[in-house]
Amino acid sequence: MIAAGLLLLAVGGVDLVRRLILRRRAVAVAVAGIALVALSIGADAVVAGILAVAVAAIWTWLVPEAGSARTGLWPVGLLGAAVAACVVAAPARARPGILGAVWDAYGPRAEVSLDVVLLVAGCVLFLLESGNAVVRIALRAEMGERVLPTSGDAPTTLKGGRLIGPLERILVFALTLAGAYTLLAAVLAAKGIVRFPEISRDGEGGDRAEYFLIGSLVSWVTALAAAFVVWWGVQGG
Repeated sequence: MIAAGLLLLAVGGVDLVRRLILRRRAVAVAVAGIALVALSIGADAVVAGILAVAVAAIWTWLVPEAGSARTGLWPVGLLGAAVAACVVAAPARARPGILGAVWDAYGPRAEVSLDVVLLVAGCVLFLLESGNAVVRIALRAEMGERVLPTSGDAPTTLKGGRLIGPLERILVFALTLAGAYTLLAAVLAAKGIVRFPEISRDGEGGDRAEYFLIGSLVSWVTALAAAFVVWWGVQGG
């Protein structure tokens, strides 16, 4: 489980750093990598941390911050398979290092291990900017140049995707883990209602409706997959 958490923390951290702070890929990987290795040392998972940084570096090359992914959706599928393998191969540990001892002593809930905390943190971090990258890849794969060619943002009539998307994914993730399925359904329905006036003005090409459906479904599936990884890790641990 710790390996899956570190992997998601590495990928999500690199994407967030290069989006908000450092545009240069190598520098972003270095900054996020140093922080992650330091964290992995405290969690007694140095090998997993180093491998996670290596995977994040490959991810940044295959999935650039702007533009199309070099190999379509394959990087997303491979990352998902790697996370699943990590959950299966490395369940929660009884002795998660110095940070684990500190967490056990001072954490708010002793029954939640440090490995679970890092897995949840990794999922949340991944759902922020990396989730946008996943949605952008899917949109470009289906819509091509009908999506803005450099930024991957929505057409100008559908604004706010870079902010709404992460908030929406975090909300879906949290409500799913909390088992609040009625509230989750209400949130998803509310998004459709809010977007309906814009979609209803769509022309013959149907670009707005297609963009909304693809982007929303991929975003929701990503958040649900992250929630499933956490549930699976906790059950398996």
